[in-house]
Amino acid sequence: MPDLIRCAWTGEDDELMLAYHDTEWGTPLHDDRALFELLTLEGAQAGRSWRTVLHRREGYRRVFEGFDLPRLAAWTDADQARALQDVGIIRNRAKVAATVGNAQAALAAIEEHGSLDAYLWSFAGGVSTVNGFTSMSELPAETDVSKAMSKALKKAGFRFVGPTICYAFMEATGMVNDHTTDCFRYNQV
Repeated sequence: MPDLIRCAWTGEDDELMLAYHDTEWGTPLHDDRALFELLTLEGAQAGRSWRTVLHRREGYRRVFEGFDLPRLAAWTDADQARALQDVGIIRNRAKVAATVGNAQAALAAIEEHGSLDAYLWSFAGGVSTVNGFTSMSELPAETDVSKAMSKALKKAGFRFVGPTICYAFMEATGMVNDHTTDCFRYNQV
């Protein structure tokens, strides 16, 4: 769909970025596994570009066993060491360890709140916020809501969940609609 107006962050030459923008980003997401996957990928992005992480997404899915929470939560040090040898992901010891710890924290959140979906969406009041930004320069890096989410997630044992990561996660999962108003997806999501 080359003639469509899109958010400027997609670029124009990366088919994977375009497909992600056109079909996923900003669409309300309520599946526990998929929410955990995006929380992991947003954390992996810290210090990197989204493009770099997105191009390794299939590697992350393979290495982290499809983001199966019980399996990931049971990983041993040997499992983590094996993951760190795989070139399909960003090989960062702290981020791999955080993924395992976050799976454990996610299972605890599910036990307490009924689902990861219910827990994470509670920060957004259970509904999407539709912003009306006309340019990428207007988009915030963090908000009071992402700060509250970050603080609560850290208290619950999650790592790599700073306020900026949480806001990017909120955008990705449709908790906020930050498509610019001229983007063809703005009214769709």
